Amino acid sequence: MTGGDLAGALAAARTVEPTAGDHTAPGHTHETACLNCGTALIGSHCHACGQAAHVHKTLGAFFHDLLHGVFHFEGKIWRTLPLLVARPGQLTREYIDGRRASYISPIALFLFCMFLLFTTISSLSGDIGTKAQTSVAAALEQERNDLRELEASRTASATDPAELAKVDKALAETRDNIAALEKLQTTGITVGNVSTEGLDNISDVPAIAEAVRIWKENPRLALYKVQTYSYKLSWALIPISVPFLWLLFPFSRRFGLYDHTVFVTYSLCFMTLLAILAMLGSKVGIPGLGLLALVPPVHMLLQLRGTYGVTWFGAWWRTWFLSMFAFTALMLFGVLILVEAGG
Repeated sequence: MTGGDLAGALAAARTVEPTAGDHTAPGHTHETACLNCGTALIGSHCHACGQAAHVHKTLGAFFHDLLHGVFHFEGKIWRTLPLLVARPGQLTREYIDGRRASYISPIALFLFCMFLLFTTISSLSGDIGTKAQTSVAAALEQERNDLRELEASRTASATDPAELAKVDKALAETRDNIAALEKLQTTGITVGNVSTEGLDNISDVPAIAEAVRIWKENPRLALYKVQTYSYKLSWALIPISVPFLWLLFPFSRRFGLYDHTVFVTYSLCFMTLLAILAMLGSKVGIPGLGLLALVPPVHMLLQLRGTYGVTWFGAWWRTWFLSMFAFTALMLFGVLILVEAGG
């Protein structure tokens, strides 16, 4: 869908239901009670549950509901994104202070951005497969051969309990690998040639060592697991990052953990959109993408100053520390993904 198609769809939806999201518009309805909760109506919307007094029963209304659910059609997305990019501090402060109906909530925007990010990654990774020397099919065939050998070995080891337990563990792991590779064939997730030299003693943590072993034996399977767990656990970036931000305002009575959580979530949304922009720009060959590396600290500076009302100097030194904290949080998130992938 192009930008023009989307704009046209939004305009069409607004034509179908022009009062959607406008609480001041009069409702053209004959109902005297809310169709949702039964409360007596005194306006265009139910004052108890918020549902519109008049409910359309048309195909156009169905597609309006779709647009509303995905894009917050009433205009929230178009009010939120410009502020997120240009005035992140104003957006964060106004949301914290209670202006909620005007903007998309941080967590809703975060989940939507993560969906866009991993959709973009999956779409762009399809080109890598043509350059890889090994294929998922070959790896799958190898795993199936290993499975047959292990099953034969299990029969031969039936009288040795210790050996039987070892073979059963290998069988379970091989079956898991086969299931993952079969799913991998349908996703289009691929990886090119990856050097695994020097990874033998990268960590003494068993789960991380196991993840490294999987990566060395089958990089494709490892990439699949990393991407899967990264998507499932992306929300963990929020609780990982909040304590670091708290360190910049320790024991503050004015700014609580809620303020920090909203700040972190909106900041992660922007960084995710920036990463998507960089990937798409790299795909089409836009020059000068390295300059995008200068954007995150500037965005942090503006968001810190606008959200917490600190001076420019106060925002500057906090930005310096926050940049280091962000890198540390990403490293901790990476360790978490490795632990889960190797578990």
